Amino acid sequence: MLKTLLSSRLAVLLLLAAVIALVPVLAPSSFYLRVAALVWVFALAALGLTILMGYAGQVSLGHAGFLGIGAYAVAIGPAKLGLDPLLSLVLGAVLCGLVAYVVGKPILRLKGYYLAIATLGFGLIVALVLTSEGAITGGPDGMQVPRMTVLGWRVSGIQTWYWITGGALLIGALLALNIQASPSGRAFRALHDSEIAAAGVGVDVASKKLAAFVISGVYAGVAGSLLALMNGFITPEAAGFMHSIELVAMVIIGGLGSVVGTVVGAAFLVVLPQALTMLHEYEQAVLGLLIMAFMILLPAGIVPSLRRLVLERVR
Repeated sequence: MLKTLLSSRLAVLLLLAAVIALVPVLAPSSFYLRVAALVWVFALAALGLTILMGYAGQVSLGHAGFLGIGAYAVAIGPAKLGLDPLLSLVLGAVLCGLVAYVVGKPILRLKGYYLAIATLGFGLIVALVLTSEGAITGGPDGMQVPRMTVLGWRVSGIQTWYWITGGALLIGALLALNIQASPSGRAFRALHDSEIAAAGVGVDVASKKLAAFVISGVYAGVAGSLLALMNGFITPEAAGFMHSIELVAMVIIGGLGSVVGTVVGAAFLVVLPQALTMLHEYEQAVLGLLIMAFMILLPAGIVPSLRRLVLERVR
């Protein structure tokens, strides 16, 4: 009974909804709301990697490239093309899906280290283009992002963006959980276990790998658009290599293939650096040590390891 409850899709969504609803009550200032909103945004991007890595077993070290594409879509669309920011967000998500399809077609034929290096190259190319095309992107200095308006209402204020990002995370979690329980999700898990065995039972390996890559790219693109709209400013750093590594770390630290684990991993890597700022020059060293400690003590990730401990105690 407890095992079923812990793995229930409804229970996961209710838990996330409860956390999102409680944070504003417990947060002493708008600063904490902003940090929480950043957690929701990066958790949304990491959910895409959960589908790609946790479900389908494919590695990507350049996923921040899609984050950057989505972010610059809501900046370039209104500023250069006169598009509505909301429409730019939708078009940015579509563009990320198209880019993922075009890029994924050739590189997903690779496996293991070769796939990791190929996706890393993709991320580096996106960051380079965003930095070098100053006439369009503003170059290394970045560019302003126009505020979004919906039916004449100007969307602004961290409280408003907190609820928007929290709602987007809930929708993303719902979709990820439904994908996990769908026939495609079962095909993804078959790929994760063995591509040869999956092909043997009739799974179209190439198309399923590509589908997972496209879905994950769209997730990252939407997250990037929300990040840019919330901040009102964007730089090529959004597509940087370190953000790609952070997204992978969020998925692994929280628990590979776990939706709740992805959110916990995002909170770990967004909140902890804020808490360690008092250590000044030792901040990064302590953060690295804590990540190493979690990986040694909880190798399956925070949430799966804690879930196993709860189930063992109940027995």
